Amino acid sequence: MSFIQRFMVGRNGPDNLSVAAFISALIVNSLAVFFRLEILKILSVMLIAYCIFRMLSKNIDRRRSESMKFMMIITPIKDWTMQKIVQIRSSKTHKFFKCPSCKNMLRVPRGKGKIHITCPKCGERFDGKT
Repeated sequence: MSFIQRFMVGRNGPDNLSVAAFISALIVNSLAVFFRLEILKILSVMLIAYCIFRMLSKNIDRRRSESMKFMMIITPIKDWTMQKIVQIRSSKTHKFFKCPSCKNMLRVPRGKGKIHITCPKCGERFDGKT
C-alpha cells in the first residue's frame, strides 16, 4: 500500500459535490483569466480549498449527508436537461405532448395527423395533432 493510500484511509475522498466544486473552480478560474477579475480568482481558490477540505475530511457521515442533499438538488435539474436534449434531438421525427392529468411527457411520431393519445401512466385519453 502506497503512502497516499495509507493517508486516505478513513477520509472522505472525492465525491459528486467535490467534483462539482472542482469543475466550478476551473470554470470560475477561466472566467477570471478571461475578464481579469481578482474576485473570481479568489473565488476559484476558495472552491479548490473547499474541494480539498471535503476530500480530506474524516467526518464521512457529515460529508455523505451534504453530498446527498447536493444530489437531491442536482438530479431533477440533470433529468430535465437530459429530457430537453432528447426532445431537441428527436424533434424532426416525433412530437411531444404533456398529459393533462398527470403531466407525463408523451412522445408521438410526426405525420400521423389528428390522433387519440392514451397516457400509459394514468390512462387519460386526449386528442393531439402530429
